[in-house]
This record gives sequence, structure tokens and C-alpha cells, in this order.
Amino acid sequence: MSLHELLISPFADYGFMRRALVATLALGLGAAPIGVLLMLRRMSLVGDAMSHAVLPGAALGFMFAGGLSLLWMGLGALIAGLLVAVLSGVISRTTVLKEDASFASFYLVSLALGVLLISLRGSNIDLLHVLFGTILAIDSQALCLIAGITSLTLLVLAVVYRPLVMECFDPGFLRAVGGRGPWYHLLFLLLVVVLNLVAGFQTLGTLMAVGMMMLPAVIAQLWARTLGSMLLIATLSAVLSGYLGLLLSYHLNLASGPCIILTAALLYGLSLLLAPAGALRRFFPLPHLRN
Repeated sequence: MSLHELLISPFADYGFMRRALVATLALGLGAAPIGVLLMLRRMSLVGDAMSHAVLPGAALGFMFAGGLSLLWMGLGALIAGLLVAVLSGVISRTTVLKEDASFASFYLVSLALGVLLISLRGSNIDLLHVLFGTILAIDSQALCLIAGITSLTLLVLAVVYRPLVMECFDPGFLRAVGGRGPWYHLLFLLLVVVLNLVAGFQTLGTLMAVGMMMLPAVIAQLWARTLGSMLLIATLSAVLSGYLGLLLSYHLNLASGPCIILTAALLYGLSLLLAPAGALRRFFPLPHLRN
């Protein structure tokens, strides 16, 4: 098999592979920087909880459309995610519960409710598609939605980048100078995290949508020393995982979504060993660092 047949031919010959590639590239560009900010804010598990919280909305969209309509399911997932984000914020500010506890509670309720709703009107195959995604079935309409979410994400990040970074490292200073930290936090959750999880749901399903957000972020933390380099490495890791995962699924006839996430996990495993902050450098330091 030639290099062209191995690396390029699947995308050159098949339109569904090209659409899947564009969708993963767009998802990586938008989700990876969000994952870095979530990790710096110590909210990694909140992203996982939010990815499951969109399931009831997706299930209602499935029931309303009478099938796997990515547009209606994405719209339902967006509404459900926004509702959970708002309710979690309200509960954390009006009760003794912390925000992560609120998200965990909604995560369990949402997952059970979503599975129940889909099982009422759909088959086991429909449930698998919702939970694990249908990236090879992405159509032009869904692709435009994902691209629009990525564009909006990058635009919002460009506008509020400095206060978001300041709140990550020194929220007390932001409050002292009169910054609107809670508003930036809410904007980050509503317009960025939820939207990108909806885009991830379109491609990887509710169970793995957060994978393209958090795995590239932890890979970047192992290699990078500055925030800018972390954002760059995370984005490149997400894009590379999407490309290699699609190739692996095509040549080995495997499910595409899990292949993409497992490719990112493989990069993470290699980074754990080989990165400057990895295990090998800890056990076998460079000669000039031994003393």
C-alpha cells in the first residue's frame, strides 16, 4: 500500500470521510482551547458532567424529529446544556452546595432521563448513535453548525481572553480591580463550554464529547510551559487525533468515534512517558539536572 493510499486516498475518494475530517478539525480548533481553560480553572470534571447533561435535550430532539436528526437533537442538547449551566450556577449561589456538586447531581439525573426518553421511542441502535456519535453520518447542515460554533468560540475567546486568564490564575485580583469575574465565568460556561459540547455531541456522542476537549489539554500541560504554547499544542493534538483516528477506523473497519478518542489517549500515554514533565524524565533525569 502506497503512502497516498494510506494517508490521503480515504479522504480524496469518499465525501463522508471528507466531511468527518472537516468536522473533527473544526471541533479540535474550538474544543481544545476550552479544555485548557477548564483544566486551569480546575473544572475538568465539570466538562464531563456537562457533556452528559445535554442528553435529555438530545433525546427530546430525537423524539420530536422522529429519528436521528442532528439539527433538532443539537438544538435540544443546546437548550438542555444552557438550562443545566444556569440551574447549577443558581443552586451554588443560593445553597451550601458547590458548583461541582450541582453539576454532578444534574449529570446523573440527565443521563438516566436521556436514556429513558430515547428507549421509549427508539431502538438500541438509536441509543448507541446518541451515546457514541455518528461522525461518518455528518451532513452539510450539521457541518455548518459545527463550523459556526467553532467560529463563535474563537471570537468569544478573543474578546474575553484576558479576563478569563486572569480569573484562572488570580480571581481575587480581578475582583479587586472591579472586574466582572462571575459574568465572564457564566459567559464561558454558557456560550463556550455548552456550545462546544453540542458540537462534540454531533460527532462523538454524549459519552465521548468531552474527550476532544480534555485529552488534548492534559497532553499540552505535559509538554508546554506557557499558556500560549499549551493552547497551540492542545489544538494540534486534537487535530492530529481526529485525522489519525479517522484513518485508523477506515483501514481497520472500526468505529470512528472511539478510534479518535483512543488515538488521543495514545498520544496522552506517550506524553506521560516522553514529555519534559513525564515519567521518564522523573526517573532518568538529564545528566546536568541530577544534582
